[in-house]
Amino acid sequence: MTGFVSFVSSGPGDPELLTLKAVDRLQKADAVLFDDLSSGPILAHARTGADLVGVGKRAGRTSPKQDQVSRLLVDYALTGARVVRLKSGDAGIFGRLEEEITALRAAKIPFEVIPGVPSACAAAALAQIPLTRRLTARRVQFVTGHDVTGHLPDTLNMAALADPQATTVVYMGKRTFPALVAALLVHGLAPDTPAILAEAVSHPGQAIARTTITALAERLSQDIGEAPALILYGPLAEGDA
Repeated sequence: MTGFVSFVSSGPGDPELLTLKAVDRLQKADAVLFDDLSSGPILAHARTGADLVGVGKRAGRTSPKQDQVSRLLVDYALTGARVVRLKSGDAGIFGRLEEEITALRAAKIPFEVIPGVPSACAAAALAQIPLTRRLTARRVQFVTGHDVTGHLPDTLNMAALADPQATTVVYMGKRTFPALVAALLVHGLAPDTPAILAEAVSHPGQAIARTTITALAERLSQDIGEAPALILYGPLAEGDA
C-alpha cells in the first residue's frame, strides 16, 4: 500500500499567503512534516488528528539530517498515508526539494509539488519595492549565503553577484555577508550600494532595515541576531527610510 506526498509551499509564514491548494492538502493530510518557518498558525489548517512532525533545519541549532527527513517521508508514505511535506517560501528555492523527490522516486511513491509565495517576493513587498526596475534592474538573482559547511560557497559567480544592474537576494546569508561584501568590493561593486535586511518576514516582529552593503556587513560582523532573514542589495534596495 503506497500513499501520496504533497510538497506544499507555505510561503514566508503568514497563513493568509497560503494558496487554496495548499490549504486543501493540509486539511486532507494524515501527516504533516513541517519546517520551522512553516509552523505556528499555518498548522491550524491541518486536520484534527493528523500527525504533526517538525523536521526543520536552522543554522546553529540541532537539526535532523536530510537523509533522516527523506527516510521519514518515505516511511510515512509507505503506510498508505496522505503526507504533506510543508516547506517555507517556495519549496523549489533553497528548500532541499530535490533530495526528497529523489528519495520518493527511488521508493516509487507518487507526489506533487505545490508552489507558493517566495520569501524574496514577500520581503520586497514588505519593503514596498519592486524586484525589477525598468532600465536599472532587468535581472533578479537568488543566491544562498552558505554551503553545507556553513561557510560562504567558494564557487559563487562573483562577477554576476557584483553586477550593479541586478537585484540580488541572499538567502541564509547573515553570518557570511561580511565575507561576501569583501569579495563584491574586489569585483567592483560600489561600497555604497543600497541594501535591505529583511528579518522574520510576514511573522510577528518582522523588520526592515535600509542601509548599504558595507554598513550592513559591519553590523552583521558584530551581531547577526536570532531572526531568520533575507538580504537584498542592488538598485532596487533604494527607498524611503
